[in-house]
Amino acid sequence: MAKTNDTGFFEKVYQVASQIPYGRVTSYGAIAKYLGTPKSARMVGWAMNASHNNPDVSAHRVVNRIGLLSGKHHFEGTNLMQQLLENEGIEVVENQIQNFEKHFWDPQKEL
Repeated sequence: MAKTNDTGFFEKVYQVASQIPYGRVTSYGAIAKYLGTPKSARMVGWAMNASHNNPDVSAHRVVNRIGLLSGKHHFEGTNLMQQLLENEGIEVVENQIQNFEKHFWDPQKEL
């Protein structure tokens, strides 16, 4: 169960995640760093896992630091996260985003 301050943190995560452009991805750690809490990447992951009823949050665009779809088991269906990314023109092979650097969106630089 989330504490009150966790809820506030989750909302900040959602504000950042909702701004990731179509066809781009970011990492849990990049969001954590942008929020001034660089050691809270895992908590960003928890926020993404809790966001599935929020249509403004594109959780499929948040991956781990090397472009692996580490949160894919939180999506309905076997390959939904991959399918959503591929629909945006991002190639995924064996749960790994190809040309990760090309698609990477850094909130530190973009926001």
